Amino acid sequence: MKPKYKDKEKQAEQNKEKKQSPKKRKNLFLFILKIIGWGFAAGIAIGLLAFFFLTKDLPRPEVFTENQMTESTKIYDRTGQILLASVYDEEKRTYVPLSQVPDIMQKALIATEDANFYNHFGIDLMGILRAIKINFSTFSSQGASTIDQQLIRSTFLTPQKTISRKVKEVVLAIELDRRYPKDQILEWYLNQIPFGINIYGVEEASLTYFQKPIQDVTLAEAAMLAASVQAPSYYSPYGQHVDELMQRKNYVLKRMAEEGYISAEQRDEAQKEEITISKAPKNSILAYHFVEYVKEAISGTYGSDFLQTKGLKIYTTLDWEMQKAAEQIVEENVAKNRINYGAYNAATVVMDPKTGEILAMIGSADPWADPLPEGCDPAKTCKFVPSYNVATQGLRQPGSSFKPIVYASAFRNGFPDTTTIIDQPTCFGIYCPRNYDGLFHGTLTLRQALAQSLNVPAVKTLNDFAGLQETVELAKIMGISTLDQPASFYGLPFALGAGDVRVIDMATAYSVFANGGYRIDSSAIMRIEDTQGNILYEDKKTPRKVLEKDVCDMITDVLSDNNARAPIFGYNSLLRFDNYKVAVKTGTTQDSVDGWTIGYSPDTVVAVWAGNNNRAKMSAIGETAAGPIWRALILKSIELKTNGSHQESSQPVEPGSEVPIVPD
Repeated sequence: MKPKYKDKEKQAEQNKEKKQSPKKRKNLFLFILKIIGWGFAAGIAIGLLAFFFLTKDLPRPEVFTENQMTESTKIYDRTGQILLASVYDEEKRTYVPLSQVPDIMQKALIATEDANFYNHFGIDLMGILRAIKINFSTFSSQGASTIDQQLIRSTFLTPQKTISRKVKEVVLAIELDRRYPKDQILEWYLNQIPFGINIYGVEEASLTYFQKPIQDVTLAEAAMLAASVQAPSYYSPYGQHVDELMQRKNYVLKRMAEEGYISAEQRDEAQKEEITISKAPKNSILAYHFVEYVKEAISGTYGSDFLQTKGLKIYTTLDWEMQKAAEQIVEENVAKNRINYGAYNAATVVMDPKTGEILAMIGSADPWADPLPEGCDPAKTCKFVPSYNVATQGLRQPGSSFKPIVYASAFRNGFPDTTTIIDQPTCFGIYCPRNYDGLFHGTLTLRQALAQSLNVPAVKTLNDFAGLQETVELAKIMGISTLDQPASFYGLPFALGAGDVRVIDMATAYSVFANGGYRIDSSAIMRIEDTQGNILYEDKKTPRKVLEKDVCDMITDVLSDNNARAPIFGYNSLLRFDNYKVAVKTGTTQDSVDGWTIGYSPDTVVAVWAGNNNRAKMSAIGETAAGPIWRALILKSIELKTNGSHQESSQPVEPGSEVPIVPD
């Protein structure tokens, strides 16, 4: 038997342990709580650090309005009614306020993309829960992005699917919703989201697919646009999945009916409606070479990025009625010239002499098929990159169309049109000019010599009356910008058009004659506005007096004198006008490489070049190759002016204004 005292000791120890056990358990519990607490605190700290790391570079939603959405630039004719072209970089967009977006378009997107838009605070918790439930039950990847989130994602973030991007998206969406009214957010969204390759915003989408502004779309068309938002490339109306697009369009109509935005009858009727989608044009630019000329001018001043992304409205000088007529006239006559004369191309500039405004421009008969480029077989159609604008880029010799400048120099030196000159065989050193007809005509007045376009008298006039240096300088101040060599480089052949010129410069120079001696540089742009309607540029050129009025009047009188030109051109040539004062001069270069006809009425200057881009010889002269085009254009101009179709010039020269004659 164990001693009793040992039993008592054991009992005491057990009792002691029983008393200490609750205390140990309590300490252990407290220790565990501390561990959990520290772990929780560490988790919060790590979470905060991670949150700070993920969001440290986020843009501030309060400066969302500073984010300039890329908008395409619109180029219009002079009336602002004809859209010639949209210019854009990677995003083609036209911004419209919410007030111009019909309710059916707004509701179509809300019903499909974010039915709870007007009730949530930037993120839709119930939508997230529904998406999670669907994802688990169907093993799919159902999204729950709100309109706020989609707007934030397309504006500030990348489309890459990562946890960090999603966190940033949620934070910014909540902040965006807190700072801005729902209608403002919806307006941004409607103008920001893509509807196809390079097509952004509802207005641009409607203009592209339906050729009408968004405010005019039908219910079915609005539903189709909303249907494409989920996958713009896949659901493109120009792609391979148009049937799927129309099925989703019907789904959008179904959702609109479920949300109470439309009735069942409206849904059924819209589902049956046949939607006509405009064809995707190969080249939607009107007046191609003119538009390219305008774009080059804007890019040179503001830069290409400004042109492509800032949503400018460019109002040009183009008279659309005149341009349409010019395109048809040039096309029809070049088709004849190809058959009759082997002349495969033509270019023209139609200008208002009082303002310098270009009313029409044809840089090539067909900007998409270059007639006779270098190394091309004339029997074949030759395609090229559409960039060569003969009217503004081509350097061609003007032939006899340059002679009026020579005679103007003689007139201003004090030799009137009655001054006599002898047309006889003459050599100037080794240079012995000959007349086109191979004959010599004896004693003539300067009027007769110019009107009949005789070469020997023209060279004599330059040598004896006009002066080579003075004539070169006069040509420059009248607008010929290509004479960059000393006068001695050109020599006496300068009288017959030996210097290279551009069509547009010849039109400017002849405008001086038509304008009583005032030079106004050519212009293609009347006004440029930004997206808010602020005027960034307005054409306000100052006319410069570069030639005496009596000299201009004399040139005009000679070039409109049908009797004086008749011995060479005949009395009933293409150059004759009985009811209008029309001055005109033709020109043909050596071997009939270039043919010109340039002339003017009081209101319009028309310069026409005809020939081949590779300088192949024609079997025609200027009157036969370029003359019919010129006559048709000047008659069309008179018709438009008489009928009041021309928009009035914006900057006429004030009669009698005293502007000193100055060098260029």
